[in-house]
Amino acid sequence: MRFRTLCHLLIGCTLATAEQPLHAVQTDPLQAMVLTGQNNHGWQVLSAHYKNILEETGLFEVDVVTSPPPGGDMTDFAPDFSRYDVVVIEYNGDEWPATVKRSFERYMEHGGGMVYAHAVNHTFTDWPAFNEMMGIGGWGGRDESAGPYVKYRDGKMVLDHRPGHAGECVDAHAFSVVTRDTAHPIMRGLPSAWLHGTDELYSNQRGPAKNMTILATAYSDPAREAHWGVETHGTGEHEPMIYTIGYGEGRVFGTAMGHVDGGAPVDSEPWPAIDCVGFITLIQRGTEWAATGAVTQTVPDAFPTATEVSLR
Repeated sequence: MRFRTLCHLLIGCTLATAEQPLHAVQTDPLQAMVLTGQNNHGWQVLSAHYKNILEETGLFEVDVVTSPPPGGDMTDFAPDFSRYDVVVIEYNGDEWPATVKRSFERYMEHGGGMVYAHAVNHTFTDWPAFNEMMGIGGWGGRDESAGPYVKYRDGKMVLDHRPGHAGECVDAHAFSVVTRDTAHPIMRGLPSAWLHGTDELYSNQRGPAKNMTILATAYSDPAREAHWGVETHGTGEHEPMIYTIGYGEGRVFGTAMGHVDGGAPVDSEPWPAIDCVGFITLIQRGTEWAATGAVTQTVPDAFPTATEVSLR
């Protein structure tokens, strides 16, 4: 375990008793990398957003590491993962060099932290270790060979092994997110249900789902028309929206939420999917948990309610 992470955990235990904000005493910020540069969604918007919302917590120092463009020369692309407590992946594009892949695998195996959202789950179809880290994914040619569909039925995660294409998406709308694991540090103190800002609702995700815990779900309404898939309507299932995965000694926080249109300029606002206070809070808390195994941040007063979206 990194010394910086251990210090954070010890401070977090003290603060959990004192009920004080972490940044009041934290002197050694956690180191976070936002790894980006390619995505069919708006990676410029998202990478800047992640940097801003993580730094505003007072817990993180954030470096943005940008890959070569699609089709570019990856020879000198060699992020030093070992310098960071957590890596926020905002990437969906060309394969990384084999040396980079192995470096990231070692980083996670030995206790690294990973965070990802939305379209990142399209990437690296043929990299088994990364698919284990993600837990579930969609598109990218995935089918039953990628693993089962992952659903939430009758109060538990269900692995559905029927064959078929991975990844569906109903038209963007505000939807209810239902907490399924109230005891997890990331979810502690959140409402049992809250209204997320207009976003694409992913469904029929599939993958290895090893060491996976579903923290929250959303209902894919069959009355809504689907696109970017092969179904014609929502699935009528409670689909995983927020989840964690254990990989080696490492921790992964993932969410299917967080859509931004591809090619969107950095100053394009608002984006309800990522400006939603619920999404922001979960990225902040999920990143702290992925880095340290604990969450010291309180839930903001402006958090969405069951009936009202709350945007920054």
